[in-house]
Amino acid sequence: MACLLETPIRMSVLSEVTASSRHYVDRLFDPDPQKVLQGVIDMKNAVIGNNKQKANLIVLGAVPRLLYLLQQETSSTELKTECAVVLGSLAMGTENNVKSLLDCHIIPALLQGLLSPDLKFIEACLRCLRTIFTSPVTPEELLYTDATVIPHLMALLSRSRYTQEYICQIFSHCCKGPDHQTILFNHGAVQNIAHLLTSPSYKVRMQALKCFSVLAFENPQVSMTLVNVLVDGELLPQMFVKMLQRDKPIEMQLTSAKCLTYMCRAGAIRTDDSCIVLKLDHDLKHAHELRQAAFKLYASLGANDEDIRKKVLQNAPDEILVVASSMLCNLLLEFSPSKEPILESGAVELLCGLTQSENPALRVNGIWALMNMAFQAEQKIKADILRSLSTEQLFRLLSDSDMNVLMKTLGLLRNLLSTRPHIDKIMSTHGKQIMQAVTLILEGEHSIEVKEQTLCILANIADGTTAKELIMTNDDILQKIKYYMGHSHVKLQLAAMFCISNLIWNEEEGSQERQDKLRDMGIVDILHKLSQSADSNLCDKAKTALQQYLE
Repeated sequence: MACLLETPIRMSVLSEVTASSRHYVDRLFDPDPQKVLQGVIDMKNAVIGNNKQKANLIVLGAVPRLLYLLQQETSSTELKTECAVVLGSLAMGTENNVKSLLDCHIIPALLQGLLSPDLKFIEACLRCLRTIFTSPVTPEELLYTDATVIPHLMALLSRSRYTQEYICQIFSHCCKGPDHQTILFNHGAVQNIAHLLTSPSYKVRMQALKCFSVLAFENPQVSMTLVNVLVDGELLPQMFVKMLQRDKPIEMQLTSAKCLTYMCRAGAIRTDDSCIVLKLDHDLKHAHELRQAAFKLYASLGANDEDIRKKVLQNAPDEILVVASSMLCNLLLEFSPSKEPILESGAVELLCGLTQSENPALRVNGIWALMNMAFQAEQKIKADILRSLSTEQLFRLLSDSDMNVLMKTLGLLRNLLSTRPHIDKIMSTHGKQIMQAVTLILEGEHSIEVKEQTLCILANIADGTTAKELIMTNDDILQKIKYYMGHSHVKLQLAAMFCISNLIWNEEEGSQERQDKLRDMGIVDILHKLSQSADSNLCDKAKTALQQYLE
């Protein structure tokens, strides 16, 4: 099943290179190391989900200074780690951002950082390297320039589940052809990665599996070796077969099938072997295209004919609909360019119909697929989803007895309410009902996760230009945000903090009036208390918010 992907909460959106952007860079040159550290932390908070701010800081020369601080022996480990985190965040922006980072020779600097004894710093460097190497603009050869890099990465695999996840992901993206396969194989990739297939972390297991698929591709040497590898007393082919079972996520099933197929082609497994029971008739390199075509056919059945649509939804066995809708969840996540044609083929109406099913699994899949469709979508797609689903059905789903349905519905709302013009447009037509739903959930007996999602939705609304006034004119909502800032659970405090940060941000029109009103409510006093919090993240966010009152 697809992962829950949602648009990150943005603290602000800048339309041009501003004095504030320059201020972030200037603070990196302060003679006081503690002020430099705080400046990097503030920069980190400012660039989260904000591509414009990332581009501004790159243009203003932040990258060379961050790399300098990251490599300086006199820099504290905490400062080096925060620099790596900011660089990783910049790399998550556009491809041009990655090109700029590569031009500044970021890869050698990060690889040097991996020699540090500090695990958190190593993980931050690896996370940034993972982001850079998975970009299409990064040459894979940069991983192999220094012969000492691969053996060192192999040694780091045992440090933590994060080093395992990031390194395996780097390997799977940078293994292009027999030369790379040979290098990784000769440095013990098979033996070092095999035991990761039993990791308690799904992400680690998946990345390890992907490594095996790229290592075995058209490579008899690797394939022959894999056949005889034992992991906890079980042969690898047997483990791959277990990962093909229907209760496993589709991504895992497909990747396991790839591994078995490549091993079979290399002659490592006989074609009549009991583990090749699926009789894979088509080349699995076309698996994504086949899945896409299969669903388009399914969706097209109900595109223009109401009778056919009803037959598909009422007469198809639930188990078929569950599989098809699960596939669609992944399809919409992995094939963003195909969202528009899938929508045009009638998929939205089908999915909205599934949300009304008595079967909870179908309701979950229907709303989950809509949530993925709404992620980073155009305004037209979002409008079609809202129109087809209807406000009434949306609120029925928000009161669904199934927790998964409720969470995915909140995820849909959060994805719909992203990108400032979209936020303002949707709230101008559905604002009253959405604010009512938010109020009911925050007042109800719900889990921490549900309330956190709801507060995140409020934070997105607070990022709108006109939409934020729906919060500022609703004293009940403001009191609830204030209440959750003082909650005992840090997740809820952080989510409430994002709401406040978006409301008081200095760059926004009317910020002074909003700051004054929130000050009168006692928000500043709470921020001062939170700035002393033992939780570093909460403390940082509170200090950043307080600076908006000082600037």
